[in-house]
Amino acid sequence: MTELLTAAQMRAVERAEIDRGAATGLALMERAGRAVVAAIFAQWPDLAPTWGPAPKPPEFSGQDEGESHHAVVLCGPGNNGGDGFVIARLLRDAGWHVAVFLYGDAAKLPRDARVNALRWGETCVLDDRCLAQITDASLVVDALFGTGLARPLRGLGAVLQGLCDRVDAGAGPVVAVDLPSGLCADSGRVLRGGDGAPCGKADLTVAFHAAKSGHYLGDGPRHCGRVVVADIGLTDPAPRSVGLITAPSVALGKGAGHKFSHGHALVLSGGVGKGGAARLAARGALRVGAGVVTLGCPPAALIENAAQLNAVMLQAIKDADALAQVLMDPRITAVCLGPGLGLGARAAALVAATLGREGARPAVLDADALTLLAGDPALFGALHARCVLTPHAGEFARLFPDLAEKLAAPSVTGPAYSKVDATRDAARRVGCVVLFKGPDTVIADPSGRCSINASVYARAAPWLATAGSGDVLAGVIVGLLARGHAPMQAAETAAWLHTETALHCGPGLIAEDLPEALPQVFRALGL
Repeated sequence: MTELLTAAQMRAVERAEIDRGAATGLALMERAGRAVVAAIFAQWPDLAPTWGPAPKPPEFSGQDEGESHHAVVLCGPGNNGGDGFVIARLLRDAGWHVAVFLYGDAAKLPRDARVNALRWGETCVLDDRCLAQITDASLVVDALFGTGLARPLRGLGAVLQGLCDRVDAGAGPVVAVDLPSGLCADSGRVLRGGDGAPCGKADLTVAFHAAKSGHYLGDGPRHCGRVVVADIGLTDPAPRSVGLITAPSVALGKGAGHKFSHGHALVLSGGVGKGGAARLAARGALRVGAGVVTLGCPPAALIENAAQLNAVMLQAIKDADALAQVLMDPRITAVCLGPGLGLGARAAALVAATLGREGARPAVLDADALTLLAGDPALFGALHARCVLTPHAGEFARLFPDLAEKLAAPSVTGPAYSKVDATRDAARRVGCVVLFKGPDTVIADPSGRCSINASVYARAAPWLATAGSGDVLAGVIVGLLARGHAPMQAAETAAWLHTETALHCGPGLIAEDLPEALPQVFRALGL
């Protein structure tokens, strides 16, 4: 797990470093600027000076003008702009021709940024006249606004659109310092003002000390390009409450024992012609290591399911009374409800029977079960701490309409309400784990602990947008619950495996491929 920071947490880390005398603000600004230049030269070696990364030798007198690179550095009125002045100076020292455009009044810059502005020298006022230089430059650096942005950008529409056009056209590198200007560091949402200014875009975004939630949520990945985290010598021992999932949260291997030692998952299914989703979930549960998986369906659907299942066991479950009898077996350790379950009286009774039992087992509620919960306050109120809800955006809106409305509202000031905020609020409300699906899947428990499984950047897995992939995810979660793993860790690991398996399969993926590819993923993990 990699910890992610909010803008406020990042400011607190920097302030603590300064307050204890470990560094000055000016020193941190210098380190940040150097880190950005190093990241530029690492990403595009052809832009690096031929004499290497060391400081300019005294005898260096610059290259012929026709051979030099040209950079445009856009500086804002805060410390992000101060970083930009350092970057401009270092590029000039490397033999570049550099033009700096300042948004705001140089006399009103914060102290450290003003020092670096004076070290740089002459700047130009940032206005639409710089668009031609943005188009023609070898490199553009966006140091206008970073993590400190809390309001919409005004008067920058044409400039920010120019950055977007440059990135979209592949016309040469655009590098953002902290974040593309206009993006909320906490939510990944674009802060939109009355003039409708767009958010900038970058080919490379250089973050300092730690990535921010906004790099992975919402519009962040679409605007950031590639994110590099640069070490600027800060120490931060305080644990954070949002993490980026980078590996399984639980042990996936098996030790000694028999099949029931590794859990028994029960997946409940709908009637004739409605069993495909439940079968996908059952295969996911079996492949992730549950020792036994049983699919429970109406008696009329037994033959249909038997024709397509072998290792998955079958159990006739006509109604809630029949389910109550089945659940008397203490070897059943987790239940999955929802995929293909239906929305009728039988389905609602099965959900009620599962949730309402004393000592209710861990349960995954997905798809139809979520719709039933949204329409029945009694069912909603029966949720308990061992449940995992797995809504996509539409299901989330049915379950938590007020939170969804708040999340969908235009973001004008920062920090904007985020998917992390919404998922945490939902988990507190229902008292159980909520896994809010999407390319930026967010998982939260009632305590406020939260993690993000980001299928973006190098882990982008657009092939998961296929019918049935969510059913497999529900099955993998219930398989891990059946094996005895805690709901939060089971949900985190299942989400990570879901993406990892999709990456293994690649283009052409269909939901049936996901369970069958899990053994290859496990082998790659060394299991």
